[in-house]
Amino acid sequence: MKEIYTFEVEALLKEKTAINLIDVREADEVQAGKIPNAMHIPLGLVEYKMHDLDKSKEYIMVCRSGARSSKAAMLLESHGFKVVNMAGGMLEWNGQTE
Repeated sequence: MKEIYTFEVEALLKEKTAINLIDVREADEVQAGKIPNAMHIPLGLVEYKMHDLDKSKEYIMVCRSGARSSKAAMLLESHGFKVVNMAGGMLEWNGQTE
């Protein structure tokens, strides 16, 4: 599984590069702040929502520390999706949140 660091995601956002972020944290965690424009799909729902995703796109998976997003990334990868895990998760995120 590929990984990307938080500072790399932040740089992509500053450059206005089109990226697809999926935040797999629980609703209460997301209410405390998420990366702007990140799609929220709690880990427990990823399997049921994957049919809404586009296999031609690459998705960056985000969670609190990188563990849950890693699980989500492995699940999606096993179904033919292109995914990258954001190492360190929101604990290491220094960019903007909404």
